[in-house]
Amino acid sequence: MLQTGANEALRQEFNTWAEAGKGESMEKEHRPIVEPMLAMMRLAPKDIVLDVGCGGGWLVRELASRVPQGRAIGMDLSDEMVERGRRASSSAKNTEFIVGNVDAIPREASSFDKVVSVESSYYWPDPAAGIREIFRVLRAGGAAWILINYFRDNPYCHQWAKLIPIPMHLLSGDEWAGLFRNAGFKEIVHRRIVDPTPTPETYTGRWFRDAAELAAFRREGALLVHGTKPS
Repeated sequence: MLQTGANEALRQEFNTWAEAGKGESMEKEHRPIVEPMLAMMRLAPKDIVLDVGCGGGWLVRELASRVPQGRAIGMDLSDEMVERGRRASSSAKNTEFIVGNVDAIPREASSFDKVVSVESSYYWPDPAAGIREIFRVLRAGGAAWILINYFRDNPYCHQWAKLIPIPMHLLSGDEWAGLFRNAGFKEIVHRRIVDPTPTPETYTGRWFRDAAELAAFRREGALLVHGTKPS
């Protein structure tokens, strides 16, 4: 029951984000750290890929272009995000968008070759349950890739917990790798992807004290964790 309530709170919060246009702004913010991850994923033309927490769907469209004979499915618990993703992706015929929670992915076991999640997993009410579900829906030999900017090893993001009105999990790279290990993944690796975006001389946003802190945050890099489901 608690998890159901947490998912509903997340749905409402991200519906608000969708209405504010944040789903569309995520591509500019996230692409600099996502591109290196996509290169590492070695997507095959026929891969079936799931994007967990797809937001407005920019990454789904990118994935679809890289799996022309396969399919890219975006899943989000925000029905507003999913609807916006569908509309923006209407010309990409190998895309699909579904409303769903990572603790109960609405697909059968062994449905996907790859599962990816960008800037989503620290919001999950139960990250361990989410990783187990991703393991369930992956095919043998498939891989999961999780990329996040909010993690314990980067001290320049910790203040976000006071700025976002929903609970977040501040885990280390080792702790995320442990969740992968406990779920059954093998060949688990966690690494950093440095954000090469130039830092402005003056920073006026709410996430960092000043431009120097933003620059330090980007130098620390995003956390990428990935693992393989044994064949």
